[in-house]
Amino acid sequence: MNTRTTDRRTSSPAPAPPDAGQSCAPYAEAVLGHAGRDWLRLNVPGHAAAPASDLAGLLGSRITALDFPPLLDGIDLGPDTPLDRALALAAEAWGARRTWFLTNGASQGNQIASMVAPTLGRTLVVQRSVHSSVIDGLVLSGLDAVFVQPSVDREQGIAHGVTAADVAEALERTPDAAAVYVVSPSYFGAVADVRALADTAHAAGVPLIVDEAWGSHFGFHPALPANALASGADLATSSTHKLAGSLTQSAMLHLAEGPFADLLEPLVDRAFRLVQSTSASALLTASLDLARRSLVTDPAATGRSVAAAERVRGAVRALGRFTVVSDGFRAFPDIVAADPLRIAIDTRAGGITGHEARRRLFRDHQIMVEVATDAAIVAVIGAGSVPDTDRFVEALHTLPSPLTTGSAEVGVDPADSDRLRLPAPGATKLTAREAFLSPAVVVAAEDAVGRISADTLAAYPPGIPNVLPGEVITAEAVRFLRRTAAAPNGHVRGALDQGVTRLRVVA
Repeated sequence: MNTRTTDRRTSSPAPAPPDAGQSCAPYAEAVLGHAGRDWLRLNVPGHAAAPASDLAGLLGSRITALDFPPLLDGIDLGPDTPLDRALALAAEAWGARRTWFLTNGASQGNQIASMVAPTLGRTLVVQRSVHSSVIDGLVLSGLDAVFVQPSVDREQGIAHGVTAADVAEALERTPDAAAVYVVSPSYFGAVADVRALADTAHAAGVPLIVDEAWGSHFGFHPALPANALASGADLATSSTHKLAGSLTQSAMLHLAEGPFADLLEPLVDRAFRLVQSTSASALLTASLDLARRSLVTDPAATGRSVAAAERVRGAVRALGRFTVVSDGFRAFPDIVAADPLRIAIDTRAGGITGHEARRRLFRDHQIMVEVATDAAIVAVIGAGSVPDTDRFVEALHTLPSPLTTGSAEVGVDPADSDRLRLPAPGATKLTAREAFLSPAVVVAAEDAVGRISADTLAAYPPGIPNVLPGEVITAEAVRFLRRTAAAPNGHVRGALDQGVTRLRVVA
């Protein structure tokens, strides 16, 4: 990064030594203690921890023994429970006034945040490239939305973030604003200037909500950016399973101790109870407790992960075939830092599409990367993990290209003008809720052009909507979604069929 970008970066201070409380995992330890007792289980879950069951055969009897239902004395029932203590430790670790454990992913946190906003106003000022779960929250809440367009790298086909100036302009034309809702970091690791965004929102008298799904590890090592709450956000969704080490589908929602805390806390708590399962998984909850302990007590492990990721980027730069996407972040004024645990590689520079690279890494080398676009792949290294980086670099550089195969089906011309670029959004005609609940018809995709979408359609992952309920469907969007679906491992969330041949539109 150049000097300008580096100077704007908000880095984490050196972590303080963990206190005795952070060194324990009260909820996980309580579950483990219960599992060690000789229970006759005549309750749910129905597997009853039977050691001879098929489930135990697949996962091991220890897993089923740890799978307890909610509302048990000594775990989460009664005063000052292990669950209460685990939640308090998580709030302390992330610098929150209060934290909620989520067992339906960060999507649940985004839905909760969207549902509480109507108490604050009628319109959400929201980054257009939010995750589809935020749009689901608009459907649930019925809020109007004023969208702030992110910067877009057209060559890479990826959206980054928004600037404080763009948010301020949106707030000036939104007198009934409820909150500002942004994403940081992006799927490709671009970190927004959350401090400036928070100052802008607060100056307008509204809170800043940050979808920090991909930044759950932020703030736990000096090489990492500070987390959103430390930068002034009022509410932050944290997808803890992504890079902080908990089990898939587990996440957290953090409320800051700020000017909106007294108003938001009871609202968030009620919305949490509305969408949280009454059978929340003890395994997922325990994994959140353990992930917090690991992050706080072993920052050196996170440092080793950062070093591993930098080795990959260094090798890619040295070998010269591919390029590192984050090396170009300095061109975008909304980006102030990059997540060092995200490795985004421009594969087209090396003569192969990202989709094809991902497919061949999976099929030929047993290497899984997080996502592919037409132009790039994104690999991630979880905090505390040190994978075999040499294996990845070697496999990446054995991928075929036109120079090695002579096949246009395998490789691409780096100068090819027919790249799969992000489509510009269509005009908004209805709110997300109005469109979602309106009478609808299913038509052929080509006949949907010019009609109002009743669904959210998003190339997935990352799940950023390309078409929203209430937006006019454009020919450009249809082409993008159909080409995405046709690519190796391509998928469009919300589509009626795998090939996106039909779309649901408002009647």
